[in-house]
Amino acid sequence: MWDDAFPSFLIGLREGLEAGLIVSILVATLVRAGAKSRLPQVWTGVLAAIALAMSFGAVLTFTAASLSATAQEAFGGTLSIIAVAFVTAMVFWMRRSARSLSGEIKEKVTGALAMGSGMLIVTSFLAVGREGLETALFLWTTARAAGESVGPMIGAGVGLVIAAGLCWGLYRRVLKINLTKFFTATGAVLIVIAAGVLGYGLRDLQEGGVLPGKAAFAFDLSQSIDPSAWYTTLVQGVFNLMPAMTWLQVIAYAGYLAIVMTLFVRGVRTAAKPAPKPAPAPAAQPAGEQAPVAKDGTAEVASAEEGPAEGETADGDAPETQPTSQPESESASEPASAGAGRKRPAWLVPVAVVAVPAVVAGGIVAFGTSKPAGAPTIAVSEKECGKGFTAPKPGRQTFQMQNTGDKTSEVYLVDPGTNAVYGEIEGLAPGTTRDLVATIAGGSYAWRCVPTGGKAVTSAAVRVSGGGGAKAVVPVAEQDLAAPLRAYKQYVDHGLATLTDQTQKLSDDLAGDDLDAARTDWLTAHRTYSSLGAAYGTFEDFDKKINGRADGLPDGVHDKDFTGFHRIEYGLWHGASAAELSGPAQQLHDDVVGLRKAFPTQAFDPGDLPLRTHEILENTLQFELTGDTDEGSGSNLATADANLAGTQELLNVLRPLIAKREPQLLASIESDIARMQKLLDDAHHDGTWTPVEKLDATTRQRLNGITGQLLEHLAPVPDLLEIRKSA
Repeated sequence: MWDDAFPSFLIGLREGLEAGLIVSILVATLVRAGAKSRLPQVWTGVLAAIALAMSFGAVLTFTAASLSATAQEAFGGTLSIIAVAFVTAMVFWMRRSARSLSGEIKEKVTGALAMGSGMLIVTSFLAVGREGLETALFLWTTARAAGESVGPMIGAGVGLVIAAGLCWGLYRRVLKINLTKFFTATGAVLIVIAAGVLGYGLRDLQEGGVLPGKAAFAFDLSQSIDPSAWYTTLVQGVFNLMPAMTWLQVIAYAGYLAIVMTLFVRGVRTAAKPAPKPAPAPAAQPAGEQAPVAKDGTAEVASAEEGPAEGETADGDAPETQPTSQPESESASEPASAGAGRKRPAWLVPVAVVAVPAVVAGGIVAFGTSKPAGAPTIAVSEKECGKGFTAPKPGRQTFQMQNTGDKTSEVYLVDPGTNAVYGEIEGLAPGTTRDLVATIAGGSYAWRCVPTGGKAVTSAAVRVSGGGGAKAVVPVAEQDLAAPLRAYKQYVDHGLATLTDQTQKLSDDLAGDDLDAARTDWLTAHRTYSSLGAAYGTFEDFDKKINGRADGLPDGVHDKDFTGFHRIEYGLWHGASAAELSGPAQQLHDDVVGLRKAFPTQAFDPGDLPLRTHEILENTLQFELTGDTDEGSGSNLATADANLAGTQELLNVLRPLIAKREPQLLASIESDIARMQKLLDDAHHDGTWTPVEKLDATTRQRLNGITGQLLEHLAPVPDLLEIRKSA
């Protein structure tokens, strides 16, 4: 959780300290000016700013929750970009302003004192409100990136508490902080964090369809690293760097980091240059110019209770000229002069300025996220499943699903006769309400509630008359995938037996110093392994040993841990001798034998079968059709051909389930496969394959295009064949 909390902790500490310094300066200035009765006006402005920030966070949260999934991605991505802009501006502003912060604030306080109580409230409100809004926006974006709010909220809370403690210490003169060094160090870290937020925001915009390049990955390490490892969660939580990132994310991340960090460091160096020696200061300086930040950037806020000694200010400079009396409009709560009219209650202004942001935010949330007229609220629990459900009208309808139980639940709108699913919500937490949108036509409808660890409950059915056709998905149970899983495991087991013989032949070629035969047999064996793509997740560590890449290894292709097909490929096409490759070839054969022996006992999740229909060719588009995995053989298209064959085999075992639910989708998939196969066949001449980089631009574009189209048609298959609980 700390990994997700750190960015929010840092922003809470920085913004809290910045706002706290402003409040401390306001308070110290008023106390030293003999205007303690004006302090409630400062706290009124501060409370109003806090109310505004919290209301802003509520608006972001609840309005986003009412959007569709795609709109939420676009909304979150846009706000992430805005948050990056605010944080960047804040970092540079504090770098410039740390030394002169006190003077600027005290000038505003002096003006507010002269203009009346309302201006003092506005001054404190604006001074603190900006930091509060920035904190709310950045906290919302980091919480959304983390996928949970507990860690970021705790981090921000801890940061704000520490900031408050530091400001209290500064005000009481029990500590000093070099603000210049503090804001420089935290600014550099925030720039790195903001670069990650920028990348995450751009990914959201790609997922939301606002920006292109959703499938154009620069790298994908998801198969090479452990997503649950501490270092993975640390990097992803703190810096928002993901195992797979698109080219747009990488370019934006690197560009932002290079440009902004360079400008920031250059500005720090410029500010650090010694300034010309100033002229001697006069014996006394006017009121309002005394700053609690020393020339070296050290903060020390003057306190009234522990003020400076006679003839000396809190910074050791000449004493200020003190006002001899309070301004006439010193307090809004002072008694009015005779005949001035009825006294205004002292609590009226504070309550009003604090309540207004909350009331406005409540109105926005109420109207912005209000459910459509007539949308019923349906209870979800083991005891109340479907309570409040009456026969709906035909057409597109929105239902408010409220979990009234004490367990997270899945909820389905079903045809109780066939169990066909018209709509669903997964992971509905206790006490929460979410929309379920479904198209209603003539037929029977009921709700099925499946609490986590509990028994499924189906509500009473209702009958709807009239209306057009409504699309429903026949649910898939785990036993429905049992037969396809057995068939595919037999296919993999047969493939591993063939692969064992092929890797033995490759090893024999190298033992006999026949490099030409080794190159031919290497490609044959590698194509066999590549056709088993749906089982890679089951192979555990064997896949890395057999088909691992040199990416990320300290010594690259020369690293001792670089083994398997690509290690041998690099040697065969880069002049290595047969003797040098005999050891790696024998190790490859031994690993294949070990995999074949272990495979029958390895866990194969039946839910992985539908997922792999899309993932195999997604990896093909990312790695093979970009030439990323080529170690010299130029055989990426041969591997792509094997991946396509593996996808076809997987679709064959799933065909009955798909045809029963979406026969037209299956026809589109088969048409795309035929077109892709034709393009690959055209690149295969007399036993040799055209390297990807030697394809002409038109052919390469067509191949990428048809692969992308095939992926679009394959994308619904995992949802179509998702295992849904019915009992």
